[in-house]
Amino acid sequence: MGLFGSVSGKQVDEFAKTLAQEVAKRYPPTMDQGSGERKVSQKRLSSILEEAFEKAVAYKAEHKLGVYKKARLSNTFRWELQELGYTEKFVEVATEGLVVYISRKQ
Repeated sequence: MGLFGSVSGKQVDEFAKTLAQEVAKRYPPTMDQGSGERKVSQKRLSSILEEAFEKAVAYKAEHKLGVYKKARLSNTFRWELQELGYTEKFVEVATEGLVVYISRKQ
């Protein structure tokens, strides 16, 4: 495994973008910005993010991500959320949660 892991950087980027897109399907940026018609409860939002984080943990275990690939995954996830139009606060919370989940020992 080492520092780099067994998967290419492009594959990590694609997975991170897919993860952000999945979050966007269930919690669109318009809801985060408050311009959506309906609101999502904190419990529902937490479950949406936790499901995404669990997918990231499974991906990390399957591909044996090293330190650099974990950083790349979290950075690409952050950039994709920003590009989708989420607020800075949401991007910070979601990215921090991702980092905590993928950094845990199993």
